Amino acid sequence: MMINPFHCAFKVKDIASTREFYVDILGCEEGRSTETWIDFNFFGHQLSAHISDDIPPLDYCGKVDGINVPIPHFGCLIDQSDFQVVQNKLEERNIEFLVKPQRRYEGQTGEQLTMFVFDFSGNPLEFKSFTDNQAVFLK
Repeated sequence: MMINPFHCAFKVKDIASTREFYVDILGCEEGRSTETWIDFNFFGHQLSAHISDDIPPLDYCGKVDGINVPIPHFGCLIDQSDFQVVQNKLEERNIEFLVKPQRRYEGQTGEQLTMFVFDFSGNPLEFKSFTDNQAVFLK
């Protein structure tokens, strides 16, 4: 199954810290930008970060293995080697994990590595790596 790239526009507090998080830490390629927004190649997907003074509070209504996680959040599915690279980059910069890197559903359909972090504007991101990419949408 081929999955097409998505586009996600979201709010950030400033361009400088956003560029630092997505380019310097995660290694995303920077695309077009102005004084009020910046695009990134986020593992093959287009992120558009727009400056706003009105970033709403997070709603921790989601549950991941008994841990309350914020909704909405976004992230991406990456292979296990990329997951390890991202994890290492986050740890090297002492980025705090909301959900520390862990394996979920071990031995079951949907087995995956997952981790949650916040960018420097407080946006929650989840990174996942499925043991079997064919199981992403299986029940």
